[in-house]
Amino acid sequence: MLRTPRTCRTIVAGFSVAVLATACGGDGGGTNADGEWEPERPIDLIAPADTGGGWDMLARTTARVLEENDMVDSIQVENQPGAGGAIAWAGIANTPDDAHRLFVTSPPIILVPLSGESEYTYDDFTPLSALATEYMTYVVPEDSELETFQDLVDAIDDDPEAISIGGGSAPGSMDHVALAGAVHAAGGEATDVNYIPHDGGGEAITSMIGGHLEAVVTGVGEAIPMVDAGEARMLAVSAPETLDDHPDVPTLNDEGIDYTFDIWRGVMGPPDITDEQVEYYEDLFSEMVESDAWQEERENLGWEDSYMNSADFGAFLDEVHEDSLEILDEVGLVNEQD
Repeated sequence: MLRTPRTCRTIVAGFSVAVLATACGGDGGGTNADGEWEPERPIDLIAPADTGGGWDMLARTTARVLEENDMVDSIQVENQPGAGGAIAWAGIANTPDDAHRLFVTSPPIILVPLSGESEYTYDDFTPLSALATEYMTYVVPEDSELETFQDLVDAIDDDPEAISIGGGSAPGSMDHVALAGAVHAAGGEATDVNYIPHDGGGEAITSMIGGHLEAVVTGVGEAIPMVDAGEARMLAVSAPETLDDHPDVPTLNDEGIDYTFDIWRGVMGPPDITDEQVEYYEDLFSEMVESDAWQEERENLGWEDSYMNSADFGAFLDEVHEDSLEILDEVGLVNEQD
């Protein structure tokens, strides 16, 4: 079970935040009157997926709050879809000391490398701040005959190939693991799941509404627009407790399925940025999450507050990596690259 950032314990041994011992220097930027580093050109915030998904939503919400509240001079969102995030990560790795290029992140930065789909993993980059947490939901078209998550598991057992379930991440990554783990916990055969990857949860939901999928696994925030429009219905959520904004949607635990999965969301940067640059972004994101504008956006999207600074975020990622190894091993998805 993945732990939420707010409940993680501090890990001293094996600490992975390379930035705390980075070399001096760094690409671009200047110093203000107090001698502190600050950007000297627009910040590029990269969403490693297509528009409409969780990464895109996080990047655009973050950029909007920062710019509209004059916390930065300029920040621009760039979508770089492909390979479950690996294409974007490779691009960031190729500019190792450019502190103007950041990317939004979540469990795939752990899961995709563990499933053998990326040569880069979380400890190849600099954790800056964790920002929020949300949960997975298992969604069907409004007119679907499936009423519960157990109904979905039973349908998979009856005819796996007839039940196509979409997600917004690569095979072996976040959405796939959240689905396979829940099916496994419900007594189904996780390896029988007919998972169809898409470039973002928004694309997966659109495909389902168009009649090409029987169900979708995605973040609650991504599902809300279609649910509110009456085109989709949530069978269950992966939260430990019923969500305040959706009290009629059961948790998996409510259905007797012992499984939770949380989507932590944050921002990372290149590996070789300086301590001063990390401090700038820590202060920036700390200010952002305390703002009324961010709090309103977070509540509208169904995200929970779970800010962490660079050091705490790095320790949390170490712990999640170990937890994820266990989960992927249980459902037969571990395939690390050499």
